[in-house]
Amino acid sequence: MSISSAVETPNMIQVLVVEDEYILAINLQESLEGLGYTVVDIVDSAAEAIERANELRPNLILMDIRLRGEMDGIQAAEEIWRKLQIPVIYLTGHSDKSTVERATLTSPFGYILKPVSEQELYVAIQTAMERYEREQFLSTVLRGMGEGVIVADSQLQVQYLNQVAETLTGWRLEEAKNQMLTEVVQLIEEQTQRPAENPIAIALQTQTTIYLKNRILLVTKNGTKIPVADSATPVRDRSGSITGAVMVFRDDTQRRLNEERSLAAERARQIEIQIAELQRLNQLKEDFLATTSHEMRMPLSNIKMAISQLENVLNQLGILNHEEMSASESVTKYLTILRSQCERELTLIDNLLEMRMIDADVYPLQLTKINLHSFLQQIIDGFQELVQAQQQILEINIAADLSPFVADLNLLTRILTELLNNACKYTPLRERITVNVEYIYPENSYINDHRQSQILSNSPEPILQIKISNYGVEIKQEDQALIFEPFYRITKNKPQQKTTIFDTDNQIHLRNPLQDTGAGLGLTLVKKLVEHLQGSIAVKSNHICTTFTVSLPFILSQ
Repeated sequence: MSISSAVETPNMIQVLVVEDEYILAINLQESLEGLGYTVVDIVDSAAEAIERANELRPNLILMDIRLRGEMDGIQAAEEIWRKLQIPVIYLTGHSDKSTVERATLTSPFGYILKPVSEQELYVAIQTAMERYEREQFLSTVLRGMGEGVIVADSQLQVQYLNQVAETLTGWRLEEAKNQMLTEVVQLIEEQTQRPAENPIAIALQTQTTIYLKNRILLVTKNGTKIPVADSATPVRDRSGSITGAVMVFRDDTQRRLNEERSLAAERARQIEIQIAELQRLNQLKEDFLATTSHEMRMPLSNIKMAISQLENVLNQLGILNHEEMSASESVTKYLTILRSQCERELTLIDNLLEMRMIDADVYPLQLTKINLHSFLQQIIDGFQELVQAQQQILEINIAADLSPFVADLNLLTRILTELLNNACKYTPLRERITVNVEYIYPENSYINDHRQSQILSNSPEPILQIKISNYGVEIKQEDQALIFEPFYRITKNKPQQKTTIFDTDNQIHLRNPLQDTGAGLGLTLVKKLVEHLQGSIAVKSNHICTTFTVSLPFILSQ
């Protein structure tokens, strides 16, 4: 757009005349009105000029430099411009160097020597108004910008702040003008909180545009710290000489928040992708395990059945006749090995399938009424022969007041059988295995440490507690933390002694009580089964004994 087109026509321009020579003032009024301007008043002192300018708000002031009173025209013009932003043209009969220099410091819009001709007066007024309109337009643009603008001269003294800069720094233009830039604009590095070099100073030194570093904070007048960003560039006059620099900056808080939100959203998206990929891999693993377990179980079942049929055929042929022990001993031994290894692999596959079903939460529960005394006695009776053969001592302590309760009989049998098997396997010669069963009323909430979820909370129902302890074996602390992990086996412990067992033929066999030939899934499955019954299992071990404690919610039979 053309700025000059916005200049008002003469009949729209109102002029205040400040002149202490009455005749000259009247002549100026006649000349101005002859040119089409409107003279709103004539005053003859600086104080009256300030007062009338504030009341009448003229478009232009013709100001004589030498006036009556303590103030002269230059002081009055400076005060009027600072408060009202009204352009001033000086009138003077003095053109000495000191007067001109002093008047120039106030940035006047014109300078007319007396006597004044109409043509000179017209040109001066139109030129002043055109300049004023252009500056007002640029000032309006700067004030209306959404970013802060600070202008400093070559001596780093602040000359201009727009409204956004005033808001961000906390300084008003009147307060900041001619103040040192470092006083008004204090920048620090966010990470170190140390002062950062001002970009205007760098722009003046390098004579190039300088961009603010990342993570820079502006310290406002009241001490608040605001993240800012943008640039500073030098300002040149018509001859190309650098006269100052301008800094354009903005509050960077919202951009940073948006950036952090975007990063958080991207991280969340990446996590979702990772979760989906993990779910896909878990599904593939489960599908592979299910398919593999099924395909492996089928031929092993057929092998086991074939072994039984083979024994029948060999018996019918008399090959396994005990009267001919030397001929049949090897065959019997190999058949026993085949059956044992086949059953071991079938147990492993069954364990894998059961763990998968529990993890998938599809393992069926068949609840039934259980008489604890008879049930526990049956389980323990099944181990009496093994305990006697291994010369171990089995002690049972079952509370007399145990009422019947509801649970899954098969799962409870699997849990106790596995724990007793372990106790028999690892207990040395002439050492004790104890089984203690009772129910307790917990004073505090009962928390399952492995599942990290509350199972019972201040419940009036008791907890069924089964403790199986075996003496003479210690599980190290580091092993206790891993003992329920799949495929984990204790291999570093050494037996305290070997157990000597005599069979019916007085053949001596040495057994290592800590040698575990299993796959390391027994305790893992026990833990999963206990948790499937909404209970927990814990282990404690010292140099005296090792104790596994199973805690189950005691559900009374209706």
